[in-house]
Parts: sequence; structure tokens; C-alpha cells
Amino acid sequence: MTTTPARPSVPPRPARPSGPFGRTLCAMVTPFTAAGDLDTEAAGRHARALVAGGCDGLVLNGTTGESPTTDDAEKTALLKAVREAVGEEVRLVAGVGSADTRHTVRLAREAEAAGADGLLVVTPYYSRPPQDAVRAHFLRVAEATGIPLMLYDIPGRTGTRIEPETMLRLAEHPRVVAVKDCSYDLLAATRVMAGTSLAYYSGCEELNLPLYALGGAGYVSTVANVAPRQMRAVLDAFDAGDTCGAARLNGLTAPLVEAVMAAGLPGTVTVKALLETGPVREPLQPADRGTVAGLRRTLEELLAATS
Repeated sequence: MTTTPARPSVPPRPARPSGPFGRTLCAMVTPFTAAGDLDTEAAGRHARALVAGGCDGLVLNGTTGESPTTDDAEKTALLKAVREAVGEEVRLVAGVGSADTRHTVRLAREAEAAGADGLLVVTPYYSRPPQDAVRAHFLRVAEATGIPLMLYDIPGRTGTRIEPETMLRLAEHPRVVAVKDCSYDLLAATRVMAGTSLAYYSGCEELNLPLYALGGAGYVSTVANVAPRQMRAVLDAFDAGDTCGAARLNGLTAPLVEAVMAAGLPGTVTVKALLETGPVREPLQPADRGTVAGLRRTLEELLAATS
């Protein structure tokens, strides 16, 4: 009688260095009242729930946070309210991007004064500056405060890529420490990670696990607004050495990722359809009833499969 040899246990992976802003970050929505005003109380409740669900840090006033339609005073008020709600231990990264370098610098200084731990700075959009100007923009912001920067590379929205050579040069500045990567270019990300100490955070949920496996620091996730525990579980399994388990969990989250991020509506709209965080601001419009029903079914299926 033959016996099947026991499968050897898989040792845990060596602990990787912690990213400068944690590992599992949520790109948090900005709650509004029914009348469309900033709702700082709802923001505090949502922030606490995200931290309880496993988020190491929160990114405020980003694209998901409707930064194009919130004014400077609202951005500061939101940051202060969330800081008060979650305390000093949770890392808060403030989106300060704009198409105007002077305005970005002003937002950066205001965010630092309001208690941000870091700054998310997007490539200047619409004007499509050349790479030397892109680099100069980021360096002006880096020199304006004493807190670190996360570069936001999302050429599909801005029209301008942060080219790998520009990344390599920017990495020489001590306060340029991280990248939120929405370039969909894993080869370029691998090259920059190999040549610098920049911490790469996936900004596209479908690439959270692949980028992490290549040495990324974690993610900045919109979907984490509604499924923080499930998004984190993928990376937890990978860190435990369970590659197959990580792939399985990643597959379970994929339908929700697709429904929220790739169904023809902005993630802000679809996530707010699943949360009681008030309306979206124009020009965004709320999701219709059929879309909301489909989103809820997909979320419920994920929650049931991972309970």
C-alpha cells in the first residue's frame, strides 16, 4: 500500500519593510448631508469603521473623496474631523493635487497644519506639462512642507504620465517616498522599485496582489470603503506564505472590484450607492436603482463568501 507523502508546510514569508503610510489604505469617500454640505460627523464614523475593518491608513480628499468639487476649507475641515475621530496612530494622507502648482503648495501647507502625515500629489492635469515641468512641480511641493509625498501616477485621468526616468530622479528627494500607481505598467513599476526605495501602492484593485507580489508596499483602495476586511485578507494571506489562498481570496473580491470600478460609473458614485454617506456632488450623478441593486447583490455575495 502506497501512501501519499505529506505536503510540506509553507513557511511564512520574511517580513517586508513597512510602507511609510502602512500597507492597507482606503481612498475614503467624503460624506455629505442630504443638502449637499460636508458631513464631518459621518466622516468620523466612517473613518472609525474603516480602521476597525483593517485599514492602516486613510487617504482623504482624493478622487474618491470628490476633491474637484470640495473647496479648500472643506478639505481642511474633513482632515481635522477624521484626525479627531481616529486619533494620532492612524496615518492620514491628504490629497492636495491640482493643475496649479501654487494652489497645490498652498493645499499642502494647509494639510500639514491640519495634521496630515503625508501628501498625495497628482500629476498636473489638462495642461499636459513635459517631464521637466512635472518634476519641478513635485519638487516645489516637496520643498514646501516637512511631511512626505506620495506621487500619484494616473495618466488615464491627467493625460500625463510620470515617466520612469522622472520617478528615478524624484526618488532622490528625501521627502518623495511613495507612489500611488495607476499606470497599469508593471514593468515600469518593477524597474523603479528595483532602482529606488520608493514604496509602491496599487491604486487599481485588480493589480493589488500582482504589484504586492512584485515588492509593492500595499494599496490605496476605493473598494475598501465597503469591504476593508476582504481587501486586506488578500495581502494577509500572501504575507503568511499562502499564495494559493491569496489568489483565491483575490478572486472572491474580483466581482465587487469590477462592479465598483469597471462598470461605467466612477468609483465615488458606486461606493456611495453602497454607503449611507450622502449624495455625490455635480457633475456626478447618483447611480440608478437597477445599478444599486446589482451592487448590493455583489457585495452581499462577497460578504457571505468570506464570513
